[in-house]
Amino acid sequence: MPSVIVTRRDGETVDVPFTPGASLMQTLCEGGIDEILALCGGVCSCGTCHVYIDQSPVELPPVGADEDVVLEGSSHRTDRSRLACQIRLSPEMDGLRLTVAPGDL
Repeated sequence: MPSVIVTRRDGETVDVPFTPGASLMQTLCEGGIDEILALCGGVCSCGTCHVYIDQSPVELPPVGADEDVVLEGSSHRTDRSRLACQIRLSPEMDGLRLTVAPGDL
């Protein structure tokens, strides 16, 4: 089964298996990454699924306009910032590496 490699806020690294077609946010929540609050349920409005993409085996879709607006509200935004709710996982994303961003709440 494909997986993403997640560095949690405490520095622990875990492999989280995923089902192709699922959102990265859903995968992280179901995989026990409790730092991902996903308060809005994945509709790109809260920013509580903010992650830093460290390494991707494939090029990810660009940041959309709504995602850009939400990320602008984060004091922790970097050039690697993405909202996990906006990334649909495909089999080619096996091995995607990411870090959970610090929270803004």
